[in-house]
Amino acid sequence: MMDVPGEILLVSCYELGHQPLTLASPLALLRADGFAPVSVDTSVSELTDEVIRAARLVAISVPMHTALRLGARVAERVRAAHPSAHICFYGLYASLNADYLLREHADFVIGGEYEAALLGLARALASGDVSPSVPGVRTRAVDAPPVLARLPFVQPERASLPTAKSYAHLVRGDEVVPAGYVEASRGCLHTCRHCPITPVYGGRFFIVPRGVVLADIRAQVAAGVRHITFGDPDFLNGPGHSLAIVRALHAEFPDVTFDATIKIEHILERRDVFPELAALGCAFVVSAVESLSAEVLRHLKKGHTRADVAEALTILDDAGIPMRPTFVAFTPWTTARAYVDVLDFIAEHDLIEHVDPVQYTIRLLVPPGSALLEEADATTWLGPLDEPNFTYQWAHPDPRMDDMQRAVAALVERETVAQRDNASIFAAIRALAEEMLGVPASARTWGTQRGGVATKRRPVPHLTEAWFC
Repeated sequence: MMDVPGEILLVSCYELGHQPLTLASPLALLRADGFAPVSVDTSVSELTDEVIRAARLVAISVPMHTALRLGARVAERVRAAHPSAHICFYGLYASLNADYLLREHADFVIGGEYEAALLGLARALASGDVSPSVPGVRTRAVDAPPVLARLPFVQPERASLPTAKSYAHLVRGDEVVPAGYVEASRGCLHTCRHCPITPVYGGRFFIVPRGVVLADIRAQVAAGVRHITFGDPDFLNGPGHSLAIVRALHAEFPDVTFDATIKIEHILERRDVFPELAALGCAFVVSAVESLSAEVLRHLKKGHTRADVAEALTILDDAGIPMRPTFVAFTPWTTARAYVDVLDFIAEHDLIEHVDPVQYTIRLLVPPGSALLEEADATTWLGPLDEPNFTYQWAHPDPRMDDMQRAVAALVERETVAQRDNASIFAAIRALAEEMLGVPASARTWGTQRGGVATKRRPVPHLTEAWFC
């Protein structure tokens, strides 16, 4: 039995600046079953060799690409410090990269709904089965598919994690408050081709029981949280469920605000709910705009148009909710004009303070299993699989665009370190685009000038951790 504290070690490396739900949820399930796991979030705490050597099972959470790259380094450390430890990767990016991980780093890989599979693995190893066959657990010998079924959920166990003060805060004017994180659902009804959820969940989604979500929120508020991020891939996949949760949240904690990610399509389809969401404390909405180019949107299967984005902005503006759009700024189909068109759109719609500068640098990531690999023209732009970096290579047919991406990334990193404001960084990017791409950006001007760019809005609410993947 692995009931000695530390024999099961759960590791998180990066979760967008949030206290890791991917630690809190399995911690609760494992402890309820009699195990004594410990956890380390390497983004805020040190992982020591002493902790590694005490573990028989090291399970590394990889819900996103950055976490996987960092997690691979952790696995190398574990293998060097404690060769007999069992290493498991679990989460979205574990499934997508299972072949490489099992060959180079891992003994086990778990994707999809991971908690029950992780518990089953712990039980098997505790019983002495070193070659277990557990539903949802893939090994070198067993190609088990991810579990895609609604599981019994328990309230996440956060008491042993670093406090909310160690993670992202909400900035709203002069107010800065700790931000918490929950998920009211998992998976997604939609199948955008570039999304890593699509090849794993295939258009399925599962709700987390309302009582579990509210109990988790209650515990975080008791620990000092004053804002909640709903991390659902799309908060309005199950609108009745989501609305019931935020109504209950506001009734119990009227001063606690929240943000959510909502698809452009759902903003248009559910436009009537946004005045209520504003009244319930919605500080902002994240929406994956990705591009304004009809060609790029078609390839990504986003389901919206440039006009839809403008309409969605109006709907949210009328409700008093800021949109914080995200972009995939560089794709094989993004022309120089299309890139500058996004800059024009942002300036014309007075969104400079709404967009984290890193969004102007994002390059399309094509992981193994991506739905983009099924594109009819994939052979014309797709390069070889770079397994150690967990992505396919690709080159733009216009070399200027690849040069521009590298230059913008360097500029944003440099200016962010120098603590330049959004308007100044935007002005520098716009000038760089004119210089490198030869496409003038003609932004409409109004209001006061900041950093050479016109703006009329005050800074909008935002988290201290810029959105990234």
